[in-house]
Amino acid sequence: MAQAKKHPTTIWTQIQRQLEEQGVDLDALAASCGSGVEGPVKVVCIGASLSDSLQELGNAARDQVLMVRVDTETIGSLDSWVETGAVRSRSEAAALFLREGLRLRTEELAELADALEGVDAAKKRLREKARRVLGTDPPEH
Repeated sequence: MAQAKKHPTTIWTQIQRQLEEQGVDLDALAASCGSGVEGPVKVVCIGASLSDSLQELGNAARDQVLMVRVDTETIGSLDSWVETGAVRSRSEAAALFLREGLRLRTEELAELADALEGVDAAKKRLREKARRVLGTDPPEH
């Protein structure tokens, strides 16, 4: 028999209760996030294990190169992951955590993609208007 779907409010109440049982006060946590944090704090539920993500990463082609500069603390953390044997290299560790970070920000990235579509549409309208005004095709970019 299929399980009945739980209402998001019910799930959220259960999460809050479980966090409180572990001594986590979300209001205090949000207040202590430090200076420079504006707006509400985002609470995200993620799996306890990175094994699925690591397996996905191993099955995916990593044929794109991305060069980034990181601070000493970040490189130390990546090196620690390599030392554990969980990943083979700094590159693999960085790819894993980059992928995980992007997954955590899916909603924000979707909003940005929508905004970019609006920008693209505005650029298209501008090019069309320029063609009408100038009576020529503007150079391609």
